[in-house]
Amino acid sequence: MDITKVNKRNMLEAFDLITTRGEKVDGVYEFDGIRAAHDFDGYTCWLSYKDLTISLLFHGKYDFDYQDEDTLKAFFKKISRLLADK
Repeated sequence: MDITKVNKRNMLEAFDLITTRGEKVDGVYEFDGIRAAHDFDGYTCWLSYKDLTISLLFHGKYDFDYQDEDTLKAFFKKISRLLADK
């Protein structure tokens, strides 16, 4: 999977759906196994799934941190399904 071609708008839209539909526990929203959180001013947002964390940074930048390629693939399948079902 080529993560350089990730559509940040889709990631932000998924973040919004998770925070809207998810359950909030200790400041972190969770929906369908995906967790979403943000810092105090909202300039940095995180999406997490298993060993994967995506940091959505101010000015359209993002950073991926993951251990297993299969986790990345499963995450994008979940995100695609979530966006298709909205």
